[in-house]
Amino acid sequence: MAVLVTGGAGYIGSHTVLALLDAGETPVVLDDLSTGFRWAVPEGVPLVVGDDGDEELLAETIDRHGVDAIIHFAAKIVVPESVADPLGYYLNNTAKARSLVATAVRCGVKHIIFSSTAAVYGDPEHLPVTEDEPLKPVSPYGRSKLMVEWMLEDTARAYDFAYVALRYFNVAGADPKGRSGQSGANATHLIKVAAQAALGKRPKIQVFGTDYPTPDGTCIRDYIQVTDLANAHLEALRYLRSGGKSLVANCGYAHGFSVLDVIEAVKRVSGVDFPVEYAPRRPGDPAAIVASNERARNILGWKPEHDDLDEIVRQALAWEKKLGERSQISD
Repeated sequence: MAVLVTGGAGYIGSHTVLALLDAGETPVVLDDLSTGFRWAVPEGVPLVVGDDGDEELLAETIDRHGVDAIIHFAAKIVVPESVADPLGYYLNNTAKARSLVATAVRCGVKHIIFSSTAAVYGDPEHLPVTEDEPLKPVSPYGRSKLMVEWMLEDTARAYDFAYVALRYFNVAGADPKGRSGQSGANATHLIKVAAQAALGKRPKIQVFGTDYPTPDGTCIRDYIQVTDLANAHLEALRYLRSGGKSLVANCGYAHGFSVLDVIEAVKRVSGVDFPVEYAPRRPGDPAAIVASNERARNILGWKPEHDDLDEIVRQALAWEKKLGERSQISD
């Protein structure tokens, strides 16, 4: 049987495809390549180029490849963009997910692992955040993901179907073997942007807000290494296949770093003192959000192996250099 990975040519999706292959699974990728890359799909893995909201294409792909589980990544993910284009986010993240879930049920696929987000918590009252924290997303991005969680919950009650929704905190780093990394030129993730500044791909880095109620005034986030996150999906797949009930679980390290902490780490590891510019807060950014990961550890058996900020930064820098070499070759 095969595992359909929507958005499998993107950042987290491509790492999860690698993890599936390493575990002896048979992944199939569905991606419209709007932000993903054909070369990010490993040789021998089927790539279906298309829309995750296309129910006819989904059904055909499930039938042709014998898909018994779906890992759903395909979505828009930029918080400020969601504030400016809420309808685009509700279409891409929510309406199309409804088509995916409906097709899965119709085709007899009983297991879905959903790429959710810590943005469903909004500005949490307690740290670290447990899965029982009130859900108060402050952006259309967070709301669009929460709507899908509700959809999955209701569907699991009505049909022979189970899911795991993994609420990601801030994903960073690259495959330790150098096989994949964050490749989008317009990525907004802090560690990638800082790595680009260190390598001269950007003239500076901006810090959005220095007046948050945190020790240094900048936002605090829980940075999870992407291969550790990919492995959480493998554990979720094993859990569902062994008869596990539907579950929501955080994916983070249970500690955080401020924006300035991260910038200093990138400067330290790279040896480059790049310019930093201070700017006003962005809409939709909570002051601090750090995961409680006990549920993922205790129920899914997840064991992170790359919880080290300097290691994550080294991976990001190495991948940025590799992307530069790839660009030179393609030019």
